[in-house]
Amino acid sequence: MKNSLFSILLLIFFVFTTNAEAQKRRAVPKPTRNPIAPQKYVEKSNTAVVVDERLSVLRSQPSLFAMPVQRMRSGRIVSVIDSKEADGVTFYRVKALPNNFGWVQSDALFGKFRRGDDERLAKLVQSSEGFEQIERAQIFLETFPDSALRPAVLLLLGDVMEEIALKLSGDATRRLDRREMAASGAPLHSFYLNFVSLDRFRKLKVDFLFNSNARLLHYDGASWREIVGKSPKSAEAVEAQKRLDALKVKMEAVK
Repeated sequence: MKNSLFSILLLIFFVFTTNAEAQKRRAVPKPTRNPIAPQKYVEKSNTAVVVDERLSVLRSQPSLFAMPVQRMRSGRIVSVIDSKEADGVTFYRVKALPNNFGWVQSDALFGKFRRGDDERLAKLVQSSEGFEQIERAQIFLETFPDSALRPAVLLLLGDVMEEIALKLSGDATRRLDRREMAASGAPLHSFYLNFVSLDRFRKLKVDFLFNSNARLLHYDGASWREIVGKSPKSAEAVEAQKRLDALKVKMEAVK
């Protein structure tokens, strides 16, 4: 009887200690490798901006026949990663924010990383028309702040904007009802300076002045002032000053 009891107690002790050891072994964490942090894309100096939407198709492969991913809009910033020749053109592999990668024809892009791009974009600005010309001129000024061609582009931008301001004056006069304006009690100049067609230009940081006597909008002359102030020895400075003098006269004109 005593031997049987002793055997049972010994068996219980053995089972208990075995389970305890097993639990300790399970409790010991297995060694693991340190987690690898996701690679952060390091942007190089090869930053470019999309300008020519006719050529700005982002493709899955460097080929004019490859599947299009999207057509990138003018003004979009990309980072150039690689280049490859195919189908008679050069393709750049780019990263387009937020997280799109693909291949785009290099002619659609402009940037300081590539020699001569300021001259190429200046020519494109000069050959453009309408709102697209204004948009491309502003991209030039933002992308190439130190270009020797900056005064010429500034002078062109101011001239084009003054022409557009006169056209907008006529549009506003035709569309704004005098009786409604008088009934509202708001001053005349506020209706013209709030004219809906000015919104798209203001988004490009282009502003206007209004001569209430002549009821005409005018470009505010910011580009001409920059030429006179920052490039006084340039050939464009003389012309810019003439335009500023003419603007002063226009703002004082009486209808």
